[in-house]
Amino acid sequence: MSKKFAVIDIETTGGLVKRDRIIEIAIILMEDERIVDQYSTLINPGRSIPYNITQITGINDEMVAGAPYFFEVARDIVEWTDGHVFVAQNVRFDYGFIRREFEQLGYTYTRRQLCTSRLSRRLLPDLKHYGLDPLTRHFGIEIKNRHRAFDDAYATAELLGKLLQMQDSTKKIHQLVNQGIKESKLPPGITLDRLHGLPEECGVYYLHDASGETVYIGKSINIKKRLFEHFAEISNKGTLMEQYVRDFTFTITGSELIALILESNEIKRNNPIINRAQRAKPKNFTISSSPDESGYQQIKILKLQEGEASTYQKYFTIRQHGTQFLKNLAEHYQLCYSKLGLEKGTGPCFAYNIGKCLGACIGEELPETYNVRVSQALEDLFEPLTGHFVLLDPGRTSEEYSYIYIREGELKGYGWRDKEYPLDDAGVLTEEMVHITTRPEIQSFLSHYIDKKKYTKRIDLE
Repeated sequence: MSKKFAVIDIETTGGLVKRDRIIEIAIILMEDERIVDQYSTLINPGRSIPYNITQITGINDEMVAGAPYFFEVARDIVEWTDGHVFVAQNVRFDYGFIRREFEQLGYTYTRRQLCTSRLSRRLLPDLKHYGLDPLTRHFGIEIKNRHRAFDDAYATAELLGKLLQMQDSTKKIHQLVNQGIKESKLPPGITLDRLHGLPEECGVYYLHDASGETVYIGKSINIKKRLFEHFAEISNKGTLMEQYVRDFTFTITGSELIALILESNEIKRNNPIINRAQRAKPKNFTISSSPDESGYQQIKILKLQEGEASTYQKYFTIRQHGTQFLKNLAEHYQLCYSKLGLEKGTGPCFAYNIGKCLGACIGEELPETYNVRVSQALEDLFEPLTGHFVLLDPGRTSEEYSYIYIREGELKGYGWRDKEYPLDDAGVLTEEMVHITTRPEIQSFLSHYIDKKKYTKRIDLE
């Protein structure tokens, strides 16, 4: 494995990748244990630097006012890190911010990565803490200006040099950089270089056999990470992949919801052999609502017929999951176990006996008041799926967004549009989009996505 490392540290306006920006970057190049070159610059973030960040780093607005913007140093970063393993003390943080800055420029930045904190844990298992301060103290490394990019990067490079001198360091680095995969264990036709070249984007991937037949389809918010996990997996699925897989392809979607829909449709269309062996149980249960003979509105578990959709867009794999859902509903809205079908017979229900039912089971609470809470429960849970609207999500590139089109509670299709074009013309959207036939599992994806507010934005249409 290459022992060329680009040790990197950045300072930012805060800790949120989607909100904050880089204000300083330093790169220390190493070959084996030697530092061979260095690069550092302040970066104008295009926004003010919060007071607390200035207190930590000493970097203020005046210092970055004349500094280059990220797009002006982007080429330098690409060239300085090309052919090197990207190293940082907390690589997820630094790498995530740099990738995000490149995404905003419409460029996909990808490098092999190594975290010195994780490497230290592997090589020094008896230490109590693995932050930069305790590790540098352990090795007697001095940091002159803590929380400045160059000084932190230089200290991290010295730390890496110390770790490289330790027994088994090469083996541990190889494991971390390649996420536990040994190239000799990969299926024929799959190499570490090909896996490292995969996009770290959201989409659907296809695994193929020697004849090109699709044998497995999956989705992930990070295709590269997921395929590394597949080929490192020790399980029945891992054995099947080793037996069948010889190639892979992928489709970037940007949106996780679109990836879920595409994966579901592609599995249904292709019926791949490994998916068949690993097939999840279908979501055959939902809830229904209707009044009983006394006028109390009931909510009960209903078994769906093949291809049937739920009025309330709530689905469960097994009846017990639905039962637990109703118990949670009873707890939150003070609903009656008997009226939810959780208990049979006459007399007070369990919830009444512990003071959490107001007495609908024994006629103590009238239907008029009880049904108000049932209606509120159903409205709170399922109202987002009424109406005519689109959900916006990230696109396949930084220049576009993806959209998911919903009418009368049903997911009708999805598509992508350039950000410069508006999303207020339903006719144009339906002409451009990929039309789909909704199914219970797809409506379940939509319901979950809305419940968890995982989409970027909702736009109501006329």
